[in-house]
Amino acid sequence: MAAAPLTGPVAGRPPRRRALSDLRAKSRPKEDPERLTTHSRTVHDTVAQIEARVGSAGVLATVPAFWSRVRKAALLHDVGKVAEGFQRQVEPGGSVWGERHEVLSLAYVDLLATAAGWSAEDRLMIATLVATHHRALHAESSEDGGKPCLARMYNDQTKWDEAFYITPGPTPDQSLTQVTAGLHKELLAWLSGFLALDPPPPAPGAPTLAQRAKHLLEQLLDAWRQPVKPHQGLMAVLAQGALTLADRAGSAHVSLQTHLPLPPDYLARMPYEPYAHQRQAADTGGHLILVAPTGSGKTEAGLAWAARQITGMPGLPRVVWTLPYRASLNAARRRFADSLIPAPGERKADIGLLHGTVAQTLLAEAVEDDCAGGAPGAEPTDDQARKARAQAGAMRLFTQRMRVATPHQLLRAAVAGPAYSSVLLEQANSLFVLDELHAYEPATFGRLCAAMRLWERLGSRVAVLSATLADVVTDVIEESLEQPVARYQAPPGTSPVRHRLVLDKSPITAAASVERLRSWLHEGHSVLVVVNRVADAQKLFGLLADDARAASPGDPCAALLLHSRFKNRDRDDIEKALLRRHPERRPGERPRRGGLVVATQAVEVSLQLDFDRGAVENAPIEAVAQRAGRVNRRGLHPEGAVEFRVHPTEQPRPYQPAAVEAAWTALTALFPEGTGTLSEQDIDRLLHHAYATPWGEEWLKEARRHRDAFAEEFLSFTDPFHDRWEYARKLSERFDSVEVLHREDEEEYRSLVRDRKRDPLLAARLLIPLRYQQLRSYNATVDRHLRVHLIDGEYDTTLGLRPPSATATETIL
Repeated sequence: MAAAPLTGPVAGRPPRRRALSDLRAKSRPKEDPERLTTHSRTVHDTVAQIEARVGSAGVLATVPAFWSRVRKAALLHDVGKVAEGFQRQVEPGGSVWGERHEVLSLAYVDLLATAAGWSAEDRLMIATLVATHHRALHAESSEDGGKPCLARMYNDQTKWDEAFYITPGPTPDQSLTQVTAGLHKELLAWLSGFLALDPPPPAPGAPTLAQRAKHLLEQLLDAWRQPVKPHQGLMAVLAQGALTLADRAGSAHVSLQTHLPLPPDYLARMPYEPYAHQRQAADTGGHLILVAPTGSGKTEAGLAWAARQITGMPGLPRVVWTLPYRASLNAARRRFADSLIPAPGERKADIGLLHGTVAQTLLAEAVEDDCAGGAPGAEPTDDQARKARAQAGAMRLFTQRMRVATPHQLLRAAVAGPAYSSVLLEQANSLFVLDELHAYEPATFGRLCAAMRLWERLGSRVAVLSATLADVVTDVIEESLEQPVARYQAPPGTSPVRHRLVLDKSPITAAASVERLRSWLHEGHSVLVVVNRVADAQKLFGLLADDARAASPGDPCAALLLHSRFKNRDRDDIEKALLRRHPERRPGERPRRGGLVVATQAVEVSLQLDFDRGAVENAPIEAVAQRAGRVNRRGLHPEGAVEFRVHPTEQPRPYQPAAVEAAWTALTALFPEGTGTLSEQDIDRLLHHAYATPWGEEWLKEARRHRDAFAEEFLSFTDPFHDRWEYARKLSERFDSVEVLHREDEEEYRSLVRDRKRDPLLAARLLIPLRYQQLRSYNATVDRHLRVHLIDGEYDTTLGLRPPSATATETIL
C-alpha cells in the first residue's frame, strides 16, 4: 500500500511490516531505543515545565496562544520520523536516509490543522516551529555558513514523491514506500486521540503526504522570505526557543529544576545587621542601580534584591549573575554554592555555569539530528552518540534556576536560530544582576544596555552593582529602560579610609620600583602587584617570586601569579589557593601576613582578597579603584590606612590610551602633591573628573551609538528564520574574545567531548581565553570537528601561556 491517503495502486515494494509501537525516534539507548510516540509525548509534556518557569511574562502575554502553539508543535515536531528511510537509518548499521524528517512532519501538521479547524495564524506558527527546530528556512547570504537551509535542500529541483512517497530502488521491484497506509492510519489515530479529535477520514483524490509537505513548506518559505515586523519576529524566535528547549530536555531526559537556592527571606538570614544600602536593595521592587564600596556587602545586597523580586513575578524566575571576565565565573559559582540553600538531599546549592566555547559547541550539536547520519568516515551510531552527549551537556546549561555567566555569553542569544533561540527564551522572566558593570569599554557597555531593554520587554528585571559607577554611566542605563530605576549609593562612612595613596612617577617595572616591592616582602607584608598586560605580570613574577618564597619559607603559596591566560582548570586551582592564602582580614589579626600575588585585572572582580600593601599600574579610573579594593579590603588592618601606589604605564593596552590618560589626569588633579588618604568620596570625585574630560564625553557618545546599533542590527529579529551564522561570526569578532585549546591538550579534549563515558562540560577546563587579534601570534588553526581554535605556545601551570616566540606581540589582559 502507498503513502496515505490512497488514491490508486502502488508500484512500490512494501517495507517490512512495522507497528506504531515499533517506530524509533532515536538510535539510543542501544538496548531499547526511544520510541517515536514516547519521545513526542515527553517533549509535549516538557513544554509544561518551561511554561511553569516563564509563564506569560512580558511580551509573551500579548500572544495568548503562545504556549498552546508550542505544545502542538512539540507533539508534531518529529512525526516525520515515521518514514521508512529514517527508521532504517537509526537501526544498527543503517544507511543515511538523506531527507529531513521535519519536512515530512509538515504533512501531519496540515492534516490535523484541517481536522481541528486551526486558524491560519495557528497553522502557520505551528508549522514554522516544526520545520525550523533543526534548520533555518532561508540563507542569510548566497552561501550557508553551516548546515544547508531548507530552502536550498527543497526547491524546484526536488522530486517530492521520490523523497517522501515512493523512493526508487535499483530495480522497480526494489522501490520503497516511505509511509504505508496502515502505519499512517495508526499514527494519525494516535495524534488525533492525543489532541481529542476525530481522525480525519481519507478522501478520494486528496493530496499525498509528500504533496502536503511540499505545499506547506512552500507557504512557510514565502511567509518568512521577507523581513517581518520586529514584534512578530521576536515572538517567533521565542516560540522556537521554547520548542528547541523542550526537545533538548526531552531528548536528554533532564527535568528543569524548581528549587531556587536563594530563599525569599535572604536578608533576614544574614548573620550580621544589614547595611542601609542592603536594606534599600531588599525593599526595591523593580530595576536597581546600587553603588557601594568594595567590602561593604554589594553581593549580599544584590542577592537581597533578587530575593525580593521573586514573590512578585509570575512562574519560576531564574537568577542570572553576570561578571565581566570568564575567569571570574568559577569563583562566583563556588561562593554561591557554599553560601546559598541546597535542594533537599543535596550538600551544596546547584549553581549553573554558562560556559563559553564548550557551550556553543554543545548547543550547536544538540540541535543536530539523526537525519544527517554520520560524518564522512564515521559510523552513524558514533555521530548519534555524540549528539546524545551534547544534548545532556547542553541541558545542564539550562536546568538550574540560578547561574553565573559573562554578558558576552548572554548576548549570543542574539544569534537566535535553532541553537540559540532557547538561550533567548531563558532570558524571559529572569532576574539579571550585572556585577561590576564599570569594567566594560563603551561598545560592550552599549550592547549590554540594548540587552537590558530587551530583557525588560521579556518581563525580566535588572540590578546593576558596582563600587565605581559614574553618574553619566547610570544615566545611560536609566534611559535605556522604560520602567523606573531605583538608584542608591552607600552613605559616606560605610567604609573607613583604607589607603594612603602614592602617585609614583616611575614605571612599576623600574629597578627602584621592584626593589621597593622586595623590601615590602622581606618586611613580612602581603603584597599585591597589578599590571595591565600578561607579559609584564609574568616578568615581574619572575623577578619577585624567589624573594616572596625566601620571606615565607615552606609556604607553597608564598608566590602566586594570576592572569587570564591560564587553562581554566589551572586558573581554578590558583583562585582556590589565593582565597585560602589571602582571605579577608579579621579583627585582631596579625599586621603582616606575607606572600606575593602578581596579577592583571583578572583579580579585580569576584575574589574576596585582602593584602597589606598594593602597587598597581595606572588604568581607567574604575580599574584603579577596584585594585585598591583588594588592599586592606574592609579597613581592618592594624596600621589603619595602608600604602597603595599607582605607577604610570608605558603601554596602555589593552585599554584605550585616552581612558588611561583621563585617569592619571584625575589622580594628579585630586592629589597634586602625589600623596594623600583615599576615601570612597575621593573615588566619586575621581570618576566625575575623568568623565568630564573629552575622553568621557566621547565614551558617552560611543556607548549610546553601540547600544542603538546593536539593537538595530542584532535584536530586531526581522528575519527570524534565516540562517544567522554571519551574525554569530560578527558577534565573536566584536567581542574580541575566544577560548582556545593548546595542541598538547587536543586528545584529552577530544576524549571529553566524544567519549560517551565522560562529561563534555569538563572539556571547558582545558580552554584558555585569548583575544581574536592574538590568534595569529599563536599560530591558531580551527579544528572543524571539535569547533575550537588550536594554538601553539609555551605553557606551564605556574606562569600560564606564553607566545611560541619571544618576538610575538603581547596585547592580552
